[in-house]
Amino acid sequence: MKVKRYIVFLVLAVVLPSCSISYKFNGANINYQTTHSISVADFPNNAAMVNPALSNALSEGIRDLYSRQTRLEVLRKGGDLELEGEIVGYEISQGAIAADSYATESKLTIRVQVHFTNNINPEESFDKTYSTYQTFDASRLLTDVQDELCDIMIKEIAENIYNDTVARW
Repeated sequence: MKVKRYIVFLVLAVVLPSCSISYKFNGANINYQTTHSISVADFPNNAAMVNPALSNALSEGIRDLYSRQTRLEVLRKGGDLELEGEIVGYEISQGAIAADSYATESKLTIRVQVHFTNNINPEESFDKTYSTYQTFDASRLLTDVQDELCDIMIKEIAENIYNDTVARW
């Protein structure tokens, strides 16, 4: 009887450590056996109104998200997954209007056209435009708030691209 218990214990001691359950909270749905890299090209700013820092900040923000949230090697070109695109809109507009016909809010909008190529599963490739905006008090100058607002919008756009490409929510 003791020998059977010992054998059962020995089998469990060997089998259980080789089994594991893994939960990932980054939402990535990647087969790392077939997909090893993602290339993120620079996103040029082709908007009518240009923020000189936006192109680099967006490109690096996207690369940073993939390097933090996945095990994919992040490249500039030639990846199993490829992201490229351009900033097509950087616009400021009036938001809420007060009773005296003056704007009380302004709205900054960024639009980015993205081309995603999945070289492993080509049917998952797509072209899509991402857009986001932030409002700010109209009494403030854009130059005073644009860095803070752009940081927020870049994170939102990068997360939306991430969700559509590897999380597929």
